[in-house]
Amino acid sequence: MAGSTEDQAPDYRSILSISDEAARVRALDQHLSTRSYVQGFSLSQADVDAFRQLSGPPADAQLFHVARWFRHVDAILGGPQATGPPCGPPASRGRRAQPQWAPPAGSEPCQLRLYNSLTRSKDVFVPQDGKRVTWYCCGPTVYDASHMGHARSYVSFDILRRVLRDYFRFDVFYCMNITDVDDKIIRRARQNYLFERYREKQPSAAQLLEDVHAALQPFAAKLKETTDPDKKQMLERLERAVTRAAEPLEEAVRASLVGEELDGRVQVLLAEAKDLLSDWLDSTHGSEVTDNSIFSQLPKFWEAEFHKDMEALNVLPPDVLTRVSEYVPEIVDFVQKIMDNGYGYASNGSVYFDTVKFANSEGHCYGKLVPEAVGDQRALQEGEGDLSISAERLSEKRSPNDFALWKASKPGEPSWPCPWGRGRPGWHIECSAMAGTLLGASMDIHGGGFDLRFPHHDNELAQSEAYFENDCWVRYFLHTGHLTIAGCKMSKSLKNFITIKDALKKHSARQLRLAFLMHAWKDTLDYSSNTMESALQYERFLNEFFLNVKDLLRAPGDVTGQFEKWEREETELNKCFYDKKAAVHEALCDNVDTRTALEEMRALVSQCNLYTAARKAARRRPNRALLASVANYLTHMLKIFGAIEEESPLGFPVGAPGTSLSLESTVMPYLQVLSEFREGVRSIARERRVPEVLQLSDALRDDILPELGVRLEDHEGLPTVVKLVDRDTLLREREEKKRVSQPEGTWPGVC
Repeated sequence: MAGSTEDQAPDYRSILSISDEAARVRALDQHLSTRSYVQGFSLSQADVDAFRQLSGPPADAQLFHVARWFRHVDAILGGPQATGPPCGPPASRGRRAQPQWAPPAGSEPCQLRLYNSLTRSKDVFVPQDGKRVTWYCCGPTVYDASHMGHARSYVSFDILRRVLRDYFRFDVFYCMNITDVDDKIIRRARQNYLFERYREKQPSAAQLLEDVHAALQPFAAKLKETTDPDKKQMLERLERAVTRAAEPLEEAVRASLVGEELDGRVQVLLAEAKDLLSDWLDSTHGSEVTDNSIFSQLPKFWEAEFHKDMEALNVLPPDVLTRVSEYVPEIVDFVQKIMDNGYGYASNGSVYFDTVKFANSEGHCYGKLVPEAVGDQRALQEGEGDLSISAERLSEKRSPNDFALWKASKPGEPSWPCPWGRGRPGWHIECSAMAGTLLGASMDIHGGGFDLRFPHHDNELAQSEAYFENDCWVRYFLHTGHLTIAGCKMSKSLKNFITIKDALKKHSARQLRLAFLMHAWKDTLDYSSNTMESALQYERFLNEFFLNVKDLLRAPGDVTGQFEKWEREETELNKCFYDKKAAVHEALCDNVDTRTALEEMRALVSQCNLYTAARKAARRRPNRALLASVANYLTHMLKIFGAIEEESPLGFPVGAPGTSLSLESTVMPYLQVLSEFREGVRSIARERRVPEVLQLSDALRDDILPELGVRLEDHEGLPTVVKLVDRDTLLREREEKKRVSQPEGTWPGVC
């Protein structure tokens, strides 16, 4: 209508004067048929007025122009709407109306729940600030090699962190500390220093024997007082080893032996008696160690080794790492404010936390995590440290349950200046001060090992809430389960542990992680041959699926060929795919239950294998796109779990980790050509009956290529499958195949 003028409008008065409506409509249609061919034709206001005189569109289909423009005017200006059911037939007058729409009922979305040690139940996880999550994790005390107990905790937290960040899409800020000032570190640093100084003096055989016998006297008293059966057994083993090593040296001294034979026996005794002599030297000369650098060298070395181990395990580094030695001023300020708030008191140069005052204060509670352990003096003394449980120190406390915030340093200990005299931080206060400095008065998640619940974490909670005067320093406390070794308790102090480096010599980081993924993160995990065999089988099972899908995707085909018609089998497999994805999601919402998630993923692969086998049996190629979707999903989930270290587009990467060159994409085209050439040669050899060529072809498959990490799989009537597999795995498969094929009662190589 825009752009038309009244000058262009026809004289409708003669048309509208026709009394018969049918005749009037025919006359109007004739006029419109003439004007419709004019370029830029549009209706004028007079046209519109004429159409509004009509009761409805004409029933005669030949009156095309009137019907067309009637609908146009009615659509713009509207008309009477039809009444009746929403989807019923339209009224004879007016435009057709859209039916009413209702949203689907849907289903209640699954909520993430985490096992919270503060409630001992699975609580819905709700961060305090939208999607941002603040997380503090207790790091290691670095005085020795990291062991599988450390791996249990830090790999498990790495999995949780990755799932929250990469699956649930939380913005995680992850902090971890390094304890580099501690009673264990001080004692070990002094012992190492004093023993090396003793060794450098090269004591004579007679002097060494005298010192060993002197050291055995307090050791025997310590052994007699020990009641813990495991510790007693360890001490007895040490005593026997020293006694056995001393006897040959005593014989050599009596026989007046000299030279290399005597020196050899001296070195054997030094090695066996190192722990015994170190402890004795520390008790007699420990107070003479005054160089603070001695106490920093040991933790610096073992911290570097810890980071190397974490990198080897594919554990993400923290966003922020704190060291106790770097936060001493903040710790002093933290202690001072606790005292100012009335919950701490100075005594003989040390500062202690007043548990009675805190517990009796309104809004505070001591022992939130393990209330039944409050008053356990053995646990409390372990938390104070070996150098801080003398009768003199214990007498400084108002209550036996009070714990040290700041320790007055004795001779032979590192120290820093503070208002109460030179001293060093207590164990528990370090985490409170460092976490409080970075994360403020309340954090979302605090994590640590199960054995840290009491007294360490309960004391952390008390002193932090005393500092901030609140009752919510931690919202969710997560504790990883214990690790046992073949059913036995693992303990560094009992020398019953396996270092991470030793574990990685036997199994890859992926295999260790899969073992952890196959167990609940909060439960005890037994590190044993059975546990690792289950992880190895799971890895092989998934890897075979990935290799089969890769082979399927490498098969030549045009662009349109990748989209194939779905039959009933594809529809059923796709339904299974989505059902398993939903099951994995539910498992991860349920306290990040990776064990159930991995079982659902295994079941999905099993269904894919059945589908593929049925297709091959029918001489039909499986649907590439569907299997690729499943493989990509599994790859995505394994990357989230940290079980795929490299940027592998599909499945487990091939080749050494960290290599920038993709081994698979580089060598596979050449291997494919070799396989096709071999296929052609075998076909000709079978036709012409040349068994020697067939034997060479089999030798290439069975003996030569496995040494290079290549597996050829021949299938009757189908192309040969080429797979890149770990060389050691292929060699084990070859040996197992030879063993199975060996007749009973014969030995390999014997006719």
